[in-house]
Amino acid sequence: MTDKDKPFKNIVIIGCGDIGQRVAKLWKNQGKSVFGIVKSEDSLNTLRQQHIHAIAADLDDIETLESLDERLLNNALIYYFAPPPATGIIDSRMANFLKRFNTSIQPCQLIYISTSGVYGDQQGQLINEQTATNPQVDRAKRRYNAELQLAIWSKESDTAVTVLRVGGIYGPGRLPLQRLKDQVPMLLENLSPKTNRIHSDDLAQVCVAAATEKAAGEIYNVSDGTNSNMTEYFNTIADFTGLPRPPLVDWDEAEKTISKGMLSYLRESRRMDNSKMMNELEIELLYPTLKEGLESCL
Repeated sequence: MTDKDKPFKNIVIIGCGDIGQRVAKLWKNQGKSVFGIVKSEDSLNTLRQQHIHAIAADLDDIETLESLDERLLNNALIYYFAPPPATGIIDSRMANFLKRFNTSIQPCQLIYISTSGVYGDQQGQLINEQTATNPQVDRAKRRYNAELQLAIWSKESDTAVTVLRVGGIYGPGRLPLQRLKDQVPMLLENLSPKTNRIHSDDLAQVCVAAATEKAAGEIYNVSDGTNSNMTEYFNTIADFTGLPRPPLVDWDEAEKTISKGMLSYLRESRRMDNSKMMNELEIELLYPTLKEGLESCL
């Protein structure tokens, strides 16, 4: 990208956790100034150790958001990586954040990490960005609600919003090693749903590549494009790390032994077409397969 593609003055990352820190590192390598908005003192210290400008704010507390300097947000590239609340179907944190803006604040672009869960269960079918949304569980409904809020705000503020609908994220510190050690059951492979994933480093480079005029206002499905299922995912990690594979059960036994949260993932099956991401953002994946990506995780 050229400087013409990046007219923004600041880069502001709302919810600057693992992915935010990886994105910040890529921008800092290009000489850009990055500000991370986080809540806890531990998170503030983590950002400072990485020489990221750290600012405290609580998305559940509008008063702390009102203290954010307008000069920080004006002409800024904003990444919104903060999770929604843990319950309900409304992302009140997004609502609080958007209330911070007024007519005197004009960001250049906002990039939001959403979830592939907004498509709901597609029975293993290949889906693209034109596939109708159909969120079926509350965690996906909260993300879709945030997308809708951003669409309205984008029109009212004349600020371009780019939405990244991301499958499962894996990477260093993001492997289900404890589940494997605890021998938590998994579905029989012939019952296991189709899933999509992306390595955290590849997601970070997608986030940077999305900061262009061409990507402004667009939606992208984000995954490495490989086809697999949830059980294959756990088995591959087990074999790579030398841990025992999980015991496999049918649906009747799964209902008794697998958590409600995991069951909600296992009830949805879809394959994501990532060709728009690959072609328009000109992505060259660092880890196009899980086996290649696992070597970076340990």
